[in-house]
Amino acid sequence: MKKVVIGMSGGVDSSVAAILLKKQGYEVIGLFMRNWDSTINNDILGNPDLGNDICPQEQDYNDALAVCEKIGIPLHRIDFVKEYWDYVFTYFLDELKKGRTPNPDIMCNKYIKFDCFIKEAQRLGADYIATGHYARNEDGYLLRAMDDNKDQTYFLSQLSHQQLENVLFPIGALKKEEVRKIASKYGLITASKKDSTGICFIGERNFRNFLKNYLPNQPGNIVNIATNEVLGQHIGLMYYTIGQRKGLDVGGTKERLFVVGKNLKENILYVAEGEDTAYLYSDSCLIEDVNFNCELRPETCTAKFRYRQQDHDVALEYLPNGEIMVHYANVKSVTPGQSCVFYVGDKCIGGGIIKEVLKNGEKLWYLL
Repeated sequence: MKKVVIGMSGGVDSSVAAILLKKQGYEVIGLFMRNWDSTINNDILGNPDLGNDICPQEQDYNDALAVCEKIGIPLHRIDFVKEYWDYVFTYFLDELKKGRTPNPDIMCNKYIKFDCFIKEAQRLGADYIATGHYARNEDGYLLRAMDDNKDQTYFLSQLSHQQLENVLFPIGALKKEEVRKIASKYGLITASKKDSTGICFIGERNFRNFLKNYLPNQPGNIVNIATNEVLGQHIGLMYYTIGQRKGLDVGGTKERLFVVGKNLKENILYVAEGEDTAYLYSDSCLIEDVNFNCELRPETCTAKFRYRQQDHDVALEYLPNGEIMVHYANVKSVTPGQSCVFYVGDKCIGGGIIKEVLKNGEKLWYLL
């Protein structure tokens, strides 16, 4: 009997994935990862307005344990707090310091869930590992999930071919409603549990209150990029991303304002009026930290520049230094620090991190 070690998060998706694996005849072992020490926010920082343990890891562990006991599989627990700090949280802070918009979930998959986790699973004698991600892994290719609305291949785009070997995604062919029905059928405590949202180490707490404990606020001017008029004050460039319209404490304009750029040297946040302002559109971007998980190196394919964004037709220009210039028709709010993920049909073949955004060959004001 083949042994599978599955990452149990305490949510409905990994719960049902474990059930399906057991039904398929595998010896299934659960493994719960503790990746963040929530006491840092309260005990060390002594900041009462952050509340208590906002990232409810203990509740998630208890839910995972209840599920494993219900379906008759063992559950192990492993601590990756140091690794998560070193490889994910430090990256998150460094990217914010650069004025970029990072995606720590992608790095968590690359360095924790499909690296540290795999090593621990191998120690437990695993033939395969499994997760509750909405994705498919067939014939050596990473494929989109059948549920387009839940597909998570975007977050798996930095995984190598080697990392994807011997990985099972049991719920990749199911719709979310089917997953919940299965959980209800087996009477699992997670059947109606709300999906986790946002970043684990922030959870439901106020993003600004959390972040100011790690990066000091540096207020500066909010400037209308079209008129050069100072409209107000921002609280720190790290709190804003391209295309954002909420959280801008300014008035006196006829149309809504949108963030269209940052000047790190002068600490200026640029805004423009109107949702369809030309300042939000680009026609190419340069990506770094390029990763491919298969042999495909297309000249044309489709790409997503943000999670759940529609696919865009792109042409890839492979540069000698390993970076790629991605060309496309006008696309809105392509943002430095986010991932550009490539697809050939249903195959997710990899991607990279957006370094620069350009229009007509000129670098945009998105990040100066």
